[in-house]
Amino acid sequence: MTNGLTIDAADRARLKAEHAAVLHKPWWQRWALLIGLVVTVPYLGFCYAFFNVGPAFENGKWDRAALYLQDWYSWRAQPRLKFADGKVTATWSSRGQYPRDARIDWLTPHEDGSMTVTFGGTGDRLEVTPNLVVAYVGGTPHEIAIGADTVTAPADAPRAVQQDGSKVIVDYGFAGQAEVRTNQVYVQRRFLGWANFWFDTHSAYWGRNPLEVIQLMFSAERIDPARSNFDTAVKDFLNNGVWQHGDILSKLLQTLVMAFVGTLLATLFAFPLAFIAARNITRSRPVNWVMKRTFDFLRSIDMLIWALFFTRGFGPGPIPGIAAIFFTDAGALGKVYAEALENVDDRQREGVKSVGASPTVVNRFGVVPQVLPVFISQSLYFWESNTRSATVIGAVGAGGIGLKLLEAMGTNSDWDKVAYMVLLILVVVFVFDNLSNALRSRLIGPRGH
Repeated sequence: MTNGLTIDAADRARLKAEHAAVLHKPWWQRWALLIGLVVTVPYLGFCYAFFNVGPAFENGKWDRAALYLQDWYSWRAQPRLKFADGKVTATWSSRGQYPRDARIDWLTPHEDGSMTVTFGGTGDRLEVTPNLVVAYVGGTPHEIAIGADTVTAPADAPRAVQQDGSKVIVDYGFAGQAEVRTNQVYVQRRFLGWANFWFDTHSAYWGRNPLEVIQLMFSAERIDPARSNFDTAVKDFLNNGVWQHGDILSKLLQTLVMAFVGTLLATLFAFPLAFIAARNITRSRPVNWVMKRTFDFLRSIDMLIWALFFTRGFGPGPIPGIAAIFFTDAGALGKVYAEALENVDDRQREGVKSVGASPTVVNRFGVVPQVLPVFISQSLYFWESNTRSATVIGAVGAGGIGLKLLEAMGTNSDWDKVAYMVLLILVVVFVFDNLSNALRSRLIGPRGH
């Protein structure tokens, strides 16, 4: 008896006979989860050994990866303090973080030709002369002797002061580090944020706080008599020599155009050919087979391979990117469209055909209204996906922001610019994902309805 109900032997036998598939599952179905776990664990162990996962992690340059990650949200000033004529002279990298002859609060030259580099507010600093560098770590001085052929750290130096061959490295953590060599001191001073992101040092807006920038933009006294201060601010922002906003935004727009045009052409190409590939529309099996194999050929070659192929043929630029997206998506959309056509309700076709309509009219009014929302929905999804894919194929020379991203990564010093472009791509993908979802919902209705 269960919950007041009594099941006798006859009922049990009847239920077992009627629901034998549920009540008498084969042993392998009853133990499927456990079998899957038993098979998966040794397989993962095999993959761990076969792909040398352990040694790969052990040999990984995690310290370098940490520096690159820091460069995403901070910037490094990198002066070289060169020794010449008994003096220390600072020279700078090409990024131009400071204007010429700017007064820098953490880099102080002295009348005797020496120079002081300050790292943070805890007393950490370097006193640099051509023959001796005194590194203050936690307020304690450590003298680093500079010889003709080598630089020598003191015997009692802390862990922050390390001998590295003929040079000495002084590490101040996030604040930066210095490499003391026989002819110069290579300084890396780190600060939070992105240096000169809005305006470079050549702009009249450089170094001003946001309120000062806004006041100057709408001031009646013009910086450039030929244009308003607002136009000057926009021009200086887009032509920022370090961040190259205008070029990056242009490349991003190029990427979006590549994705849109490539997807549009693939849709227009696949739409009519899908009717030939569908067996219930075109009654010739050989023709169906040839068209489906054509779709398979186009989509079986990865978009990146197509991009490499067309880049060799047409040179770098957006045309190879558009062609790569077109060829790949033409095959994929053709297959999806053909499968949708093969699953239409034939009753609507027969209804249109019964009034004596031609095959073209039958397909126009009996088939297209059924599949058009699905076709548009799939094309929108491919368009959204191609917005991301166009970035990847751009890295092999197919134009767009992908190539710009690869160039920034290749310098190993522009990781803040890499972060900037990645954030732009994320924003664009987010916007297009929501736009595509909204359009699909209007066409085929929201999920769950």
